[in-house]
Amino acid sequence: MSDYKKTLCLPETSFPMKANLKQREPETLNLWEEIDVLALMVKANEGNERYTLHDGPPYANGHIHMGTAMNKVLKDIIVKFKNMHGYRAEYVPGWDCHGLPIEHKVAQELKEKGKENLPAVTVRKICRDYASKFMKIQRDEFKRLGVFGTWSNPYLTMLPTYEAATARELGRFMANGSVYRGKKPIHWCICCETALAEAEVEYADHASPSIYVRFPVDDAAFSQKFSVASGKKAYLVIWTTTPWTIPSNMAVAVHPEYEYVLALVQGEVHVVASERLTALQKKFKWQDVEVLAVVTGKDLEGIKARHPFIDRVSPVVLADYVTLDTGTGLVHTAPGHGREDYETGLRYGLEVLSPLDDKGRFLPVVNELAGKTVIEANPEVIRILRERGALLAEEKLSHSYPHCWRCKQPVIFRATTQWFISMEKNDLRAKALRAIEKDVRWIPAWGRERIHAMIEHRPDWCISRQRTWGVPIIALICKDCDTAYTDSEWVFSVVDQFEKHPTGCDYWFETPVEKLAPAGLKCPHCGGGAWEKEDDILDVWFDSGTSFAAVLEQRPECTFPADLYLEGTDQHRGWFHSSLLASIGTRARPPYKSVLTHGYVVDGEGRKMSKSLGNVVAPQEIIDKYGAEVLRLWVSAVNYQEDVRISSEILDRLVDAYRRIRNTCRFILGNLSDFSPDKAVPFAEMGPVDRYALDLFRLNFEKVREAYQDFEFHKVFHTLHNLCVTDLSAFYLDVIKDRLYVSGKDSKERRAAQTVIWKTLLTLMQEMAPILCFTAEEVFRSLPEVLRPKGQTVFESRFTFDTEERLDAEERANLKLLPVLRAEVNKAAEPIRKSGTIGHSLDTHVTIYAPDSLLADLKVIGADLRELFIVSKVSLAAAEHAPADAYRSVETEGLAIKVEKASGVKCERCWVYDERTGEAGDFPGTCPRCARILTGVNC
Repeated sequence: MSDYKKTLCLPETSFPMKANLKQREPETLNLWEEIDVLALMVKANEGNERYTLHDGPPYANGHIHMGTAMNKVLKDIIVKFKNMHGYRAEYVPGWDCHGLPIEHKVAQELKEKGKENLPAVTVRKICRDYASKFMKIQRDEFKRLGVFGTWSNPYLTMLPTYEAATARELGRFMANGSVYRGKKPIHWCICCETALAEAEVEYADHASPSIYVRFPVDDAAFSQKFSVASGKKAYLVIWTTTPWTIPSNMAVAVHPEYEYVLALVQGEVHVVASERLTALQKKFKWQDVEVLAVVTGKDLEGIKARHPFIDRVSPVVLADYVTLDTGTGLVHTAPGHGREDYETGLRYGLEVLSPLDDKGRFLPVVNELAGKTVIEANPEVIRILRERGALLAEEKLSHSYPHCWRCKQPVIFRATTQWFISMEKNDLRAKALRAIEKDVRWIPAWGRERIHAMIEHRPDWCISRQRTWGVPIIALICKDCDTAYTDSEWVFSVVDQFEKHPTGCDYWFETPVEKLAPAGLKCPHCGGGAWEKEDDILDVWFDSGTSFAAVLEQRPECTFPADLYLEGTDQHRGWFHSSLLASIGTRARPPYKSVLTHGYVVDGEGRKMSKSLGNVVAPQEIIDKYGAEVLRLWVSAVNYQEDVRISSEILDRLVDAYRRIRNTCRFILGNLSDFSPDKAVPFAEMGPVDRYALDLFRLNFEKVREAYQDFEFHKVFHTLHNLCVTDLSAFYLDVIKDRLYVSGKDSKERRAAQTVIWKTLLTLMQEMAPILCFTAEEVFRSLPEVLRPKGQTVFESRFTFDTEERLDAEERANLKLLPVLRAEVNKAAEPIRKSGTIGHSLDTHVTIYAPDSLLADLKVIGADLRELFIVSKVSLAAAEHAPADAYRSVETEGLAIKVEKASGVKCERCWVYDERTGEAGDFPGTCPRCARILTGVNC
């Protein structure tokens, strides 16, 4: 037997089968840094339209987690595909460096070291160092994921230029009259001792004491209005889950249109909602209840009750937010501890009482509770009510309750003097709602309704925080009358000063008030001249929400408005929300054209990741085991617009998918080692299988590009994966192996196949690069230099389809018959193969029995069916001649297939069976085809 292996054109490539991503990826990262890959990628689009994806800043206070990793990879995929599709897109990463999360962590560390009472300026420096440390850690972690960005020049909210931009935006709000200072109830964390914005509040189950309390009514006034109650003690019955707020009660609210009953119980009259009477009678164990009268809430307005244990009148007021779902239909009203209560209090001129300090402890004005926290006060209030005979019932109620996003402790509503941006002044709310509806594309579409509802119902924006680490509210406060001085021109002049300061807004905190106040400044309210600096800082959501002014309008890489904001769904109430209000309030337009949201990362069973469950998966764990490329593939494979699962099983499946894509690339590379563009065969001169394949691949890549444009990356993944596994590996590459290995090196049929796989690989390489960036770069560098697109990196390549290299509709419809027929032959051969009659498909002779029309179509197509089916011989016959034991197609009417062992002798070179094998004396053991090839072989 002769050795013909050396005469075959076998694959040859430096592209290894084993990815070895953990070791190879860092080498690629070093290369990218050396050549400045982002600059090269963007420069390739010089002069083209810009595309700006604006980065929402993560907190610089810890290592990245899976949610952060997914977020950054999604952004990176978009930036890369936009560049590779011709846009200039530069990713400017940012970090949120101010606020409670960092200050809280620093405070914990200082407490552990016994350094709790350091000067504010020292604390600020430590916070700055802490934020800088974790910014650098996170930056390295993001870079390890293969994310391209201006890493040497990110934006940081603690940079003087950024702080100045934020303060200037506040000045603009002040200039248009939108900012005011007032006493209103807001969310207050007694643990962190600061006001909280809506976005800083999370809701979780909480067990609260639920109590029913009766307020005694002024006998004379009540009896005069309702004679049936004359001579009887009367009470208004309320319900609350916050007993500690009872000392601040100023009124009892009823709904003007509800019906209320005067219920006589053991000689005393109790007023409750008619609809709640039956349930309350059972709860209070009332016997022999007599309804003396039915009245409306409007009838009760103005009735004066007395506070149960404080010498204070509590009048009946009207409010349409009163409901009948629970309670009594009468609502305990404390304007200092509830938003709706406060609004009712404004209408009726009620006092806004909130007798608490910043730690949630009662002030001495409430004698019985002085010094106690609100938590400690609950049982005390209940005890006092019981002793006074005012407590009708008590129980525990588990309900959704606001908690601080940072310390996770329950928060309270507390009236304090804060700074606010009005939602009504200058029509901020109305303008924002119009922008949501008309000016922004929301992806997915339900994001529009979500943020619309939040803006529609939100209160005025509380922008002040009682903390140290942040941008100061530039204002002076009169010591005599507490009036604020916020002249916008003066504010801008102060901002100009701290923009030049080494540590930015520390200038405000470190400069004496005498140097800050304009000379001779007198209070316009009281005429006093003694001032002090406002020491509150700005809400960090105002910090990050003004990034459009600090980054989009100032960085040359960016444009305003941004083309896209992309963050998690929680940012409808966070960054998307604050950015919209800040931009509408000063620019009258949203800062973004489109907003895309992603879900949360959960474990394989759909559970939220938590340390207590032990199901937390860190990005570094995945990188250490699989490489960053598999993590990136996971991001692309999931439908990120929902909550997405991750587990070892999911990742193992993706490893297999990656391996298939990689092996497809390797096969193509191996068969291009002797190819060059000058050897390419024109589309019109290719055979039908090649023309069909190239057209099919073009259609697939058009789907990929459309999916990219729609941000549907899971469709990109599935299309690319199916292309590699089905259309390429299982179909075209399988069909042309014989041609690539066996045919003459320079034969037209071999060069045609190489032309197809070369053009397919170039497109595949480009379209997978935004996701599989490391592998695409490796493919690029493994291509023979003559076949590479120009440039130092795959990210400089811009591939466009040749419009002439596509089939017309008629030819495409005809050629679709080829894969259908191939699939039917494989079905027919399967039982023969299983029986052991044949082994390799080349052991077979296939006879196609088909209707005349199908035979005519095959004749027109002119495809090499032996090659298509990878068999030794194919015969065609009329359908009526099909033997009884032939395979009958279910899909194609009239089609039958007979598969039998091929006759003749197996060629030692190509393994095809032929009756004439061995006839060529010069090349013993070869078939006539191989003998002809060997006559002029040069492999």
